[in-house]
Amino acid sequence: MRSDDWHLTEDPDDFLARAGEFLRSRPALHTMPLTVIESLRTRGADAYGAEAPVFGRLERAGEVRATFYRKPPGLLSLTPLTPEHADTLAARLAGLGHELPGVSAEHSTATAFAEAWQRHTGATSTPRAYRIRLYRLGTLTPPKPLPEGRGRVAGEQDLEHIMRWCREFATAVGEAVSIDAGSWAGTRFADKRYTFWETPDGTPVSMAGMTPMVAGQIRVDPVYTPARLRGRGYAGAVTVEVSRAALAEGAREVVLFADASNPTSNALYQRIGYLPVTEFAVYDFSHAAPEAG
Repeated sequence: MRSDDWHLTEDPDDFLARAGEFLRSRPALHTMPLTVIESLRTRGADAYGAEAPVFGRLERAGEVRATFYRKPPGLLSLTPLTPEHADTLAARLAGLGHELPGVSAEHSTATAFAEAWQRHTGATSTPRAYRIRLYRLGTLTPPKPLPEGRGRVAGEQDLEHIMRWCREFATAVGEAVSIDAGSWAGTRFADKRYTFWETPDGTPVSMAGMTPMVAGQIRVDPVYTPARLRGRGYAGAVTVEVSRAALAEGAREVVLFADASNPTSNALYQRIGYLPVTEFAVYDFSHAAPEAG
């Protein structure tokens, strides 16, 4: 395979025009690139910061076989690749002088690219301790009984509360992100619609967000309950509430991610009807510091 089978661009519209059919062919598996591109198209090229994201597509005989995107200074995000394709991409990016902090992809793809990146650059690749499992909704099955209370779609008056819980969520999952009134619009959390589960007296006890619908799919993200309130059924209740809203909007596929090592959340999502699709892994890259003198 020639390395020039990989085509790179910073134009999300051009990328979508050429790779959109491929991404829409498996909207659940491709939920992240679909939603990232939609955010750029609706919020502008600087939606994720001043430095433009980079997109790439692998073409063979005029057919797109795989894609990637990267929002600098973040991780490279890949759709599934063969080891050969991972190697040609690593060689192409290294040859262009790209500096990558790491990669996120379906587990075998992430591993293949990390090994290839190490071969081509000498960087050390370190797998993160956790894996993320992708789920797709089958038949929604609300838990019985539901906890007392109700779901409520959050409004502008709830923004401070949402930002606080998103900060807590990001810390819990290891995301290094600033979330406050000044930075909110540039975060991945800003373009979602949020729902609270409230107790009968109107106190929010859990929260779930949902992305705009793209290619017939909606992602439930994030789902967060403060530690002191867990174990009472609130997360299941609010996830059902948001999943039901996604279906009501016409989503053909409703997906979410969960920490694969957390038996509580994985069991919960499966009880309410979510089915595992695949697991994603993350590798961090680093170079040894030059010796002094």
